[in-house]
Amino acid sequence: MDFEDILSKLKETLKNVDTEHQINEVKAEYLGKKGCITALYSKMKDLNNDEKKEFGLKLNNLKSQATQFIDLKKEEILNENLNRKLKNESIDISLPATEIKLGAPSILEKIVEDIEELLMSMGYDVVDGPEVEKDEYNFEMLNLPKGHPARDAQDTFYVEGEELLLRSQTSPVQIRSMLAGEGKVPIRMICPGKTYRRDDDDATHSHQFMQIEGLLVDKNISLSDLKGTFDMIAKHLFGEDCQTRFRPSYYPFTEPSVEMDISCHHCKGKGCSICKNTGFITVSGAGMVHPNVLKNCGYDPKEWSGFAFGFGAERLAMIKYGIDDLRVFYTNDLRESSEFDRKEAN
Repeated sequence: MDFEDILSKLKETLKNVDTEHQINEVKAEYLGKKGCITALYSKMKDLNNDEKKEFGLKLNNLKSQATQFIDLKKEEILNENLNRKLKNESIDISLPATEIKLGAPSILEKIVEDIEELLMSMGYDVVDGPEVEKDEYNFEMLNLPKGHPARDAQDTFYVEGEELLLRSQTSPVQIRSMLAGEGKVPIRMICPGKTYRRDDDDATHSHQFMQIEGLLVDKNISLSDLKGTFDMIAKHLFGEDCQTRFRPSYYPFTEPSVEMDISCHHCKGKGCSICKNTGFITVSGAGMVHPNVLKNCGYDPKEWSGFAFGFGAERLAMIKYGIDDLRVFYTNDLRESSEFDRKEAN
């Protein structure tokens, strides 16, 4: 069979090829190790040098043309297969799209942002501070000297001896703010952030929790200003029908000290098992800044006064959304986080 016959036969064969598998078989038949074109190279050993040169040129030309024909046919088949696939798998844009599940914002972050937005509208600044704090700021300047029994109740995580610790409250940020004011300027600030205390984690306790503390220091500040501020926060979070009240309490860094209650969201103040039949739920501790704390920070208590308050973000969220286990705030379960979205929408 001469070279022209081989090309003619190849062209006829390719006319009946319509799959990628078939084109691969044709390529093996003509150009593979045992293919008819490859086999022609074995004849060169019987030729003299001049004949080898002429035969080799024709054979290389034959191989080049055969390769070109096969590659063109393969490209044609691949293009046809692609077009067929695109036609069969065309997208009907009128069909409903596949639902993509999305997470929900952190409910704790939302509580913090709600309070931040409200208090910023009242002239407060949002201030941050270190989570690894000095004993001086966390205790001593807050009227809790070494040996004070209230220190034991805080179960502190100490880092280096007794001078460096994980802050057990965000109150040190209040101290830092007053020191920055140098006893001369009014202070309006809130400091949301993580705090740490030795505790066994369960449905209502955690060794790490989010605190939102606020401080106002100015001239002629009274307990009624604190009551008005708390009333606005409570109604902002729990609705205009939310009632508030103060009860006497004790904190080393405030005098007088109060506990702040809101009317029970579940029974609307009538009394139930959630509020222990009192009609109210405690949400915060607060009071007028202790004169010793003012003095420690350079403010003359005869000229300046102020109030401070502190909320637990987890407690506010549990009350607002009816959550009975604070551990759900720190999971990535979309069933939990999406539930927060539905409760907020309602």
